[in-house]
Amino acid sequence: MADTATAPLLTNHRAKLAKAPSIDDTIETYMGTTGAAQLLKAVLLAFAWAFDAQQVFISVFTDAEPKWHCTGADASCSAAAASPCALPAGAWAWDRPAVTSVVSEWSLKCAGPAFVSLPASSFFAGCLAGGFLLTTLADSLLGRRKMLLTSIVSMSVAGVLTAFSPNVWAYAALRFVTGFGRSMVGTTTMVLSTELVGKKWRDTVCVAGFFCFTLGFISLPALAYTFRDASWRNIYLWTSVPSLCYSILIYFLVHESPRWLLVRGRKQDAMETLQQIAALNGNSITSSFSMLHACTMQEDAAGASGGDSVFAALHSMWERPWALRRLAAIMTVSFGVGTVYYGMPLNVGNLGSNLYLSVMYNALAELPSSILSWLLMGRINRRSSVIALTVVAGLCSLACVVIPQGAARMAAELVSFSATCTAFNVILMYSIELFPTSVRNSAVGQVRQALVLGGVAAPVLVALGRDRSFLSFGVFGLVIGCFGIFAACLPETRGKGMSDTMDEEEEKESAVAISTVEDIDGSNDLV
Repeated sequence: MADTATAPLLTNHRAKLAKAPSIDDTIETYMGTTGAAQLLKAVLLAFAWAFDAQQVFISVFTDAEPKWHCTGADASCSAAAASPCALPAGAWAWDRPAVTSVVSEWSLKCAGPAFVSLPASSFFAGCLAGGFLLTTLADSLLGRRKMLLTSIVSMSVAGVLTAFSPNVWAYAALRFVTGFGRSMVGTTTMVLSTELVGKKWRDTVCVAGFFCFTLGFISLPALAYTFRDASWRNIYLWTSVPSLCYSILIYFLVHESPRWLLVRGRKQDAMETLQQIAALNGNSITSSFSMLHACTMQEDAAGASGGDSVFAALHSMWERPWALRRLAAIMTVSFGVGTVYYGMPLNVGNLGSNLYLSVMYNALAELPSSILSWLLMGRINRRSSVIALTVVAGLCSLACVVIPQGAARMAAELVSFSATCTAFNVILMYSIELFPTSVRNSAVGQVRQALVLGGVAAPVLVALGRDRSFLSFGVFGLVIGCFGIFAACLPETRGKGMSDTMDEEEEKESAVAISTVEDIDGSNDLV
């Protein structure tokens, strides 16, 4: 009787889904096969990650503590402690010109660790503030393209102004503004680039962004080594001015996401965008947009009801237990990954090796992780990949506690960092697939916020780990290993289409629940 009663409901549910073409299917139909020109545009868009990486890790060199030496003017210098702060002014000198670092130029070495870490802390504080205040604008008022342009321009202008900072207070304030601006660069770039191509190329475009981030990371030690005896201000100019020029290219070459336009009810703009993309792919839309008009776009709280509210997307997720559960689980995993991802490059000084080579090795470790991310996302489940990678990263980080300084310890650190980078990449792609278009940018923004929050905690652990390695490597390993297990609470998304509205995703969730119940009932009947 139970089977008879539920069968018509299930049939009607499936019929309803069959009648309503999704926005994803409609856009695929009109865009046609993604051509080389459109794919090239998506890769060009992904290059924003390179400038993002430069701003994230630039302080490793500009705020580095230079080495110093005794001048021979004071006999007590050779017996001094590790710090020259107690020595007379002429008894010691920097190994390189004072302008090579903000620490030496503004005499911060003897001002205390709070002043030395103030610019870096200000940057991450700006990232947190920007992520909280700007993350929903790309889903509501501004859209993906305008949000990306605003972020890149503000980050670049702040970077140029940073090069002219007169003191540490202005420097820290401008680093806060830089962090505030760049908080949405990576998120919006990833969401927009994946929404501009077909399903087949989403993983490839996503991984292209990871490669570009690696290129930006690798460029920093090379740039810093080039200006090793020149002012630290040169590094800011050579990273910020190209970024500003890049924003001009984005303005003229990149379209707004047709998915976002449709979800926001701007069908005419979506039609024009689809025609331009189809022409770029070598196709022409000769038929009417009947499928487009047939799309069921039942707006939820992030759409028709309060859709223009800045925090409507977050409110929409808060009202739905399944969305809140997904967001909480993936943010927990992200915090653990972010702690190690941002902490390991800062911790290379505790390895006792050359700064430029150590950072270069960590940057190069992202290259195989990007390739591995591409392989994993195409062939292996997201959920199991994240769990396995975080466990490997945690075990290798814990191994660094017991391995003495040397090549073996460096190898364990690189394996841990590479696994963390791969988990970082998979998590970002995973978060795109977990949430529908109407709230996707907001959800991915919150995931990146959790990553950055882990980055805020990392410098404290690095400072504590200078004397006891367990407080850095040990805590890193425990955090990423334990927090990574929360990925088991997430549904698998590999090979599944992306939803556009919360209602559509909720229907899929209900269909999965009904199917699960039927399977259980069937198993019970067999028993």
